[in-house]
Amino acid sequence: MPLPNYRTTSYSGSFPKGVKWLIIINSAVFVLQYLGGSWLQSNLRMLYLVPDWVVHKFPFFVWQLFTYMFLHGTVLHLLVNMLVLWMFGSPLERDWGTPKFLKFYFLCGIAAGVCDVSFHWILGDWNTSTIGASGAIYGLMAAFGVLYPEAPVLFLMLFPMKAKHMVLIFAGIEFLVTLGPNNGVSSIAHLGGMAFGYLYLKRRLPRLPMPDWRGAYRQWRLARAKKKFQVYMRDRGGRGPWVN
Repeated sequence: MPLPNYRTTSYSGSFPKGVKWLIIINSAVFVLQYLGGSWLQSNLRMLYLVPDWVVHKFPFFVWQLFTYMFLHGTVLHLLVNMLVLWMFGSPLERDWGTPKFLKFYFLCGIAAGVCDVSFHWILGDWNTSTIGASGAIYGLMAAFGVLYPEAPVLFLMLFPMKAKHMVLIFAGIEFLVTLGPNNGVSSIAHLGGMAFGYLYLKRRLPRLPMPDWRGAYRQWRLARAKKKFQVYMRDRGGRGPWVN
């Protein structure tokens, strides 16, 4: 994904499909969690990101690195995340298309979860519970700052500034909060999602070779067809050269 030095963007009243469904699903899960009573709320805790479960019961709870993104603790937590998702996710999805946008979003969220688990593993704090889409959304903010560095934004909805400056300020705040006392917010997840989003766009992450499943399937089909043809020719007594 080549990066230009400068892009322009604008907001519109429409919701791209990926952003729209992320907002719908997150909101529906919150309503279900809020109205479902104590039994459902207790069972939904299985979807929280808990380092002890992810590490010590690996791989049975590794899916928590995905599911924790759809849970939120309060109405304000949900509203802020969904607002920021719409603000920064909509231009990115319109630029990339829905599949690439969703891939980036979930990779940032999973990377944020890995950072959260690793951080608490280092501290020996195994029983923390982390929820929220903030790690993925901070990845979107980083991408917005990289792709639209000169775009005007309102920091905290009050102070106009350039997108690249806003991203740097948020990164600095989260870094300082991480070094401070525990405030119940997983700042390391925010930083992890933001760092992953930046590095992913800049292509500074090591690229692992992926198996070519389609190519292997085509080779298998071709070998199977050749074998059938050889059997057919042998049964007919053909003596011509084999196809290779």
